[in-house]
Amino acid sequence: MTHSSLTSHPAGDAPATLAPIVLITGARGGIGRALASQLHAQGWRVAAVGRQASTLADVPASLRIEADTTTPEGARLAVQACREQLGDAPTHLAHAVGSTLIAPLHRTRAEQWRELMRINLDSAGFMMAAWVDALREKPQPGAAVFVSSVVARIGVANHEAIAAAKGGVEALVRSAAATYAAQGLRINAVAPGMTETPMTAGLLKLPAQREAAERQYPLGGVQRAEDVAQVMAWLLSAGASRMTGQVLPVDGGFVEIRPLVR
Repeated sequence: MTHSSLTSHPAGDAPATLAPIVLITGARGGIGRALASQLHAQGWRVAAVGRQASTLADVPASLRIEADTTTPEGARLAVQACREQLGDAPTHLAHAVGSTLIAPLHRTRAEQWRELMRINLDSAGFMMAAWVDALREKPQPGAAVFVSSVVARIGVANHEAIAAAKGGVEALVRSAAATYAAQGLRINAVAPGMTETPMTAGLLKLPAQREAAERQYPLGGVQRAEDVAQVMAWLLSAGASRMTGQVLPVDGGFVEIRPLVR
């Protein structure tokens, strides 16, 4: 039986009680951390979630939660911590838990495949269910945003496993958006291209690797985690009130257009 542990760590600087609560999973990663920083600065009550509380110490947040959201127990405990420490369930959710694998299918071991699905797809399903359940108990509108990848949108060699996992996330988002629209829940996703984060540091370590990556994108360069977080923040905001069931590529044009090769 899988056991999930949770420890909540109030930061002592929560904004006013009327500020919306956003639960950000994967908050220790590049994109999750950038989103937490942006929303906290805007006055949101941020509940930052990670598997180890020690890694969340410098994440700007009103509440820091240690939970493994790749399990249904961990996902429910994260929502429960918001209720207990912030006074209500999170009306907003940003699920940024993820991992990657660059390997052709014939070199992907069964355990690697299962682990990728667990971290990327299982966690999205469990977290979505826990969040929806909480808002069904006390009906109120809300918004969620999940993280896919450009490799789920266009075929990229040696990405079969992660493409399948993120493709599942996109399908989950579209179906759940249809199911819960009548309840006033908006559910969207972003599909980033190569982004400067701790997870991609090894892929961009050498100058030749970075230059090759930059040339793939029509707008050039490698985007920052903050660039992706800004789009996620918008999807969670009232400014995106008519957006649901959408997957927005944040990829410098990678999916839709080809760069001019010089």
